[in-house]
Amino acid sequence: MKIDGSAVRMGMVIEWQDKLWQVVKHEIRTPGNLRSFNQVELKDIKTGTKNTPRFASDEKIERVQLDSKQCNFLYEDGDMLTFMDNENYEQISLPKELVGPALPFLKDGMTVDIETYEGRPLSVALPQKVTMKIVEADPVVKGQTATSSYKPAILENGVRVMVPPFIPAGETIVVDTTTLEYVERAKAS
Repeated sequence: MKIDGSAVRMGMVIEWQDKLWQVVKHEIRTPGNLRSFNQVELKDIKTGTKNTPRFASDEKIERVQLDSKQCNFLYEDGDMLTFMDNENYEQISLPKELVGPALPFLKDGMTVDIETYEGRPLSVALPQKVTMKIVEADPVVKGQTATSSYKPAILENGVRVMVPPFIPAGETIVVDTTTLEYVERAKAS
């Protein structure tokens, strides 16, 4: 399926220069009075080498269709993660690097999407939003709630995120696993 160069997003797999590439980062840029372009960072799926091309908005890029299956995370063993296929209950062991920077958010029993191309696993996608508890945060400073500044907080998994100044330690928040950023306070259940 062909897509515009401006529609290339993080996590997509594209075919470019006769190779399969995974989009690691992307940023739409508009330099001065020139036409905007999509600056992307690509990772070759086979070799792991990186490339940083620019795609014009009118450029056509081949997006690769991936097969996806839902699996539950079972356990970690060294550099490998073991998942169970929700349909046939087979166990699959995959390297940790397929999860990427969202690895600290992986919890026992979590349902993930494993994307494959021609039977070869390419990535493990966690749910986009997860709920985490803040274990450490700076105290609230009076009058600081009126500004748009953020303060550092450490989550129960050890990940450091920036949160609004009114969020105290002990609060449960929702975190986006693709950007590793604060989304909102968790709703009380």
